[in-house]
Amino acid sequence: MTRCKVMIMGAAGRDFHNFNTCFRNDPEYEVVAFTATQIPDIEGRTYPAQLSGELYPRGIPIYAEDDLPRLIRELEIEQVIFAYSDVSHAQVMHKASLVLACGADFRLLGPRATMLRSQVPVVAVTAVRTGAGKSQTTRRVAEILTGAGRRVVVVRHPMPYGNLAAQAVQRFANYADLDRHRCTIEEREEYEPHLDRGNVVYAGVDYAAILRQAESEAEVILWDGGNNDLPFYVPELHLVVVDPHRPGHEVSYHPGETNLRMAHVVVINKLDSADPANAETVRMNLRRVNPRAVVVEADSPVTVDDPGAVRGRKVLVVEDGPTLTHGDMAFGAGVLAARRHGAAEIVDPRPYAVGSIREALAKYDQLTEVLPAMGYGAEQIRELEETINRTPAELVVIGTPIDLRRVLSLDKPTVRVRYELVERGKPDLEDIIKERILKD
Repeated sequence: MTRCKVMIMGAAGRDFHNFNTCFRNDPEYEVVAFTATQIPDIEGRTYPAQLSGELYPRGIPIYAEDDLPRLIRELEIEQVIFAYSDVSHAQVMHKASLVLACGADFRLLGPRATMLRSQVPVVAVTAVRTGAGKSQTTRRVAEILTGAGRRVVVVRHPMPYGNLAAQAVQRFANYADLDRHRCTIEEREEYEPHLDRGNVVYAGVDYAAILRQAESEAEVILWDGGNNDLPFYVPELHLVVVDPHRPGHEVSYHPGETNLRMAHVVVINKLDSADPANAETVRMNLRRVNPRAVVVEADSPVTVDDPGAVRGRKVLVVEDGPTLTHGDMAFGAGVLAARRHGAAEIVDPRPYAVGSIREALAKYDQLTEVLPAMGYGAEQIRELEETINRTPAELVVIGTPIDLRRVLSLDKPTVRVRYELVERGKPDLEDIIKERILKD
């Protein structure tokens, strides 16, 4: 039997999950290659034989997405699976047009094919865009569940940027686990806030194996989504966060719109800092595409550990990297805090950036008064540190979910910015979770 030759377009996350759930053990298909984008230094590696199964004894090579037309031709690819997130609908169709013009089929895999079913209840938190506020929403949900006495295990969307075989199943219970797994800044930003609250976090590559292990110690699994991707597990309760700072994006980005249409609950976040007209646009789009969803309106108030230190100072603001890059945001909580507390000047980081940080700032040209905390590897972390220390700032405003001082040696004073979810009115998340998950 001739196997259908497949290539999966990805970014070291959804692509591996789609392979594991749909293709790994299917003799009708041969996944010849992955392509990679969005995340640096993924291409040139191999999805290892230890994870790819008996049909792939040599593993599967990972190429740069820029090589896609050549690969389709040379490898005689018949189907291309699109498997990464936070991409505009127009951009998805540009990718589809390129694939079709090269002669291959273009496919998207849906929830029925890729979601795994858990033996314990799953609460999923996803979003319509990166940076909408999943992190603080997930923390709020965990707080409600643990406050009700439930054993909660957080399973985070994958970020496998190191040795894939070694990262198949990762369990984090303390900071020592972060060091042992050589976590990047991006990973620490997602895991540390949960560890600070006493919650175990799982992540990795093989999410069926992760699920089996997480189920053994959880009464509720909390799916902590990445970018605007779909959950990997079937949720009993699916919460989707929307951002009124980017009105219209909730119905114009893939797969965020899918999340919005699937949502049981939609959290309209950041209302305390959003234009009311933009918030109304989001409400109108929500009513149009998913009128059955329960709507929770919420603020994400920003606090600074020493607001007096900001006033009158020349500050450099460092924010969550993916929010500013994949998420296309020009600012975040750190910039809001700097403006609110009277910074004399927000330093433009571009003249002082080095290496891959300089390249990122050139690529994402909306970033004129904020520095993305990019740290996908040791060299990029060193470049981030050097960039910060080269600036003439008198103070660094850290707007990332973790304390960057744990991983960087900075030669300037710093303040930290924090933000949590605060719901407005009723029903709030506690009401909904009590009704849907804590009913016994």
